[in-house]
Amino acid sequence: MKKGLTAEDFEKIETNKELLTLIENKSVLFNKVNKTLSYTKELKLLQIELVKLQRWISKENKRVAVIFEGRDAAGKGGNIRRFMEHLNPRSSRLVALNKPTEVEKGQWYFQRYIKELPNPGEIVFFDRSWYNRAVVEPVMGFCTEEQYKEFLVQVPEFEHMMYEDGLIIIKFWLSISKDEQLRRFEARKENPLKRWKFSPVDKQGQILWDKYTHYKAEMFSKTHTSYSPWMMVKTNDKKVARLEAIRHVISQFDYDGKRDAKTAITPDPNVVMRYYRSNNNLD
Repeated sequence: MKKGLTAEDFEKIETNKELLTLIENKSVLFNKVNKTLSYTKELKLLQIELVKLQRWISKENKRVAVIFEGRDAAGKGGNIRRFMEHLNPRSSRLVALNKPTEVEKGQWYFQRYIKELPNPGEIVFFDRSWYNRAVVEPVMGFCTEEQYKEFLVQVPEFEHMMYEDGLIIIKFWLSISKDEQLRRFEARKENPLKRWKFSPVDKQGQILWDKYTHYKAEMFSKTHTSYSPWMMVKTNDKKVARLEAIRHVISQFDYDGKRDAKTAITPDPNVVMRYYRSNNNLD
């Protein structure tokens, strides 16, 4: 039986390699620690590529919007934080809108999102987007059937106008299993730092799982287009999902210095894939 680690053991360690060797010899946690260290190293290398990409976007005056959608607890916020961690805040933004005001409810649905679209040289990350009306709103009864149907007709046209104007949209759907969602909900309730994330709407996510599934399928069938496709990301493993989502974004651009990347910049097709009718996703 392997012995536990002592304070004296840690005092002798100077590098990650020495730490791994020690843990492998004395602890059953080796695989977990090794995975975490590998993830941290990969994340840093990919974030270096994101910094290079952002510099190129700014220099070329590109406009890039990256949309994160998915069920509650699928990891939208965690993904976005890793994307933005080392980016220049002068040319990157997070958009996470609250529920519409009374004035906004009387406006064209897309109006409040239009003013949040990226300016030249800017990359904007949407933590949920206009696609609230495709799934969450009809499931929870926050919109009428007429508003829902009108949205599905208008959104491909809305995105095609942006595409023709040169705005680049990347749409992620973070796919999570029902069991994993429940596990994360329970973890939120137990962690005082994450308790604010848990809401009555979250509870409904489990109760109304099948209803969410129906509206999700309808959304894909109406809004997955050649000019604005949906990218599915399997997120039961949060860390793998974060790395592969970053790789996908990087892979979409021919930015300066891309060939000098010190890590793989092509996403794993078993984790990130285009939506297609017969796909077998987690949710």
